[in-house]
Amino acid sequence: MRKSLFKPVIALIALTVLGTTAGCGSSDDSQNTPVRFGGPKPGAAMQTEPSSKGIVQQPTHPINFQETSKVGGAGDNTPIAVTTYHGKKSGFTGKVWVWAPPEYYDKKNANKGFPVMEALPGAYGYPVNYWIGSDLKLEESLASWSKAGKSLPFIVVMPVLNPNDKQYYDGSDIPGQPKIGTWLSKDVPELVRENFRTLKTRNAWCIMGSSSGGFSALKNVLQNPNDFKVAIPNGPDIVPDSPLWNGHAAAERENNPEVLAHRLIARGGPDVYLAFQDGSKENTILPKVRKFIAQYGHGPVKTRFQIVPNGTHSGATYVQGLGMGTMQWVSAHMQGPTS
Repeated sequence: MRKSLFKPVIALIALTVLGTTAGCGSSDDSQNTPVRFGGPKPGAAMQTEPSSKGIVQQPTHPINFQETSKVGGAGDNTPIAVTTYHGKKSGFTGKVWVWAPPEYYDKKNANKGFPVMEALPGAYGYPVNYWIGSDLKLEESLASWSKAGKSLPFIVVMPVLNPNDKQYYDGSDIPGQPKIGTWLSKDVPELVRENFRTLKTRNAWCIMGSSSGGFSALKNVLQNPNDFKVAIPNGPDIVPDSPLWNGHAAAERENNPEVLAHRLIARGGPDVYLAFQDGSKENTILPKVRKFIAQYGHGPVKTRFQIVPNGTHSGATYVQGLGMGTMQWVSAHMQGPTS
């Protein structure tokens, strides 16, 4: 069960979150620089309605985000920004952080749509998504790999994973609880489409997550294969284990990756690509991932397994793994920027 397995990790992540918050300025949206990633400048009217033709989805409802930090190094001083977003389909309201790669701002790419990575944290993932932290350098690493031709340039969206730090919601719509599955799979992507130049194809959408976020990434891609093509589950749980499922066995089954993978194989697709990652020291998790791959890694369920030498159950290990071939494999199966 996640509670017993992840208690030491939760303490470490809590420290990471505190450090991340300190390094990223105030979490009060009103005190930071406004940032707009798409559409006209603030106060100006859009000249035309977004076109429904072609593969590029122009921003449909751009808003002002609030800058929280800058990405240095290969990130070329690009901003990470945050907003509080009300999901129309889930009814859930939560914080969402966003980042666009340096290529997004290049004039030669002004008419191009970009691929998207939804990055989910581990533990409770509330009130902060730790992938915004300069300590893990996810954005700077992605920018560096993109410039080296080892990754596509991804827009990264980083929502809160749970509505509080008291319970795990398994990235799912648990009966009687906030609809976190819909929030992650429908509302958060809609926020991206409202504000960024994206692509009207599932080939440009992936979810990466760690630990409890890794389970959520795996589950949501298998559950929504028409919307997402790729999952990067890092040190993931394989089956639901939130105590909130008690009394809801049928709904729990509908959110079980083993059941979802079996059904996807039985109906013959669409193809999904699952890039599992684990540290070599994750002795409890490794057998479960290997078993899942052996049972379900065939037909439309394409898998890759990156084991990071001397790696632990940590974000730092998983970023290292991304650079060891995971992002190249993922990028090879996704749509890059195009107009």
